[in-house]
Amino acid sequence: MSGAGKTTIGRLVEAELRTTHPGTVYLDGDMLREVWGEQTGHDIAGREVNAGRISRLCAMLDQQGLDVVAAVLSIFPDWQAWNRATFSSYFEVFLDAPMDVLRARDTKGLYAAAAAGNESNVVGVDIPFPRPAAPDLVLDTSGAAGSPAVLAAAILDRIRELR
Repeated sequence: MSGAGKTTIGRLVEAELRTTHPGTVYLDGDMLREVWGEQTGHDIAGREVNAGRISRLCAMLDQQGLDVVAAVLSIFPDWQAWNRATFSSYFEVFLDAPMDVLRARDTKGLYAAAAAGNESNVVGVDIPFPRPAAPDLVLDTSGAAGSPAVLAAAILDRIRELR
């Protein structure tokens, strides 16, 4: 969810992968919304359209032999299953942090705005967040398991095991 560390950890993973796999692409959910514009909105229907766009873009890049690090909020089990069935290699990481930690971080001010009644369609507040059914790796990003660099290293270790 917002504030879990997707961007920070994803960038670290991408930078390290790029040293041995120059054809590594980094995609971030916020970055892609900026590229595509706000035409989909942040309600559940808009989020599902966006999830489909991201998955299809990743599939296109995968078909071209590129490694993709996609740092995105994923709330649609059907798209997660589609990714696993479609990509040549799919590795799903769930960055898990308790809601009280995410609210304390509130890097985008979303949780405070939602609490004040100024923001709606916030995942974990008024849009349910279904925990992923079968992630390949779950990392505690509350701070107890280490720094973002330590967590990124854990992801990279698992990726290396799979290659």
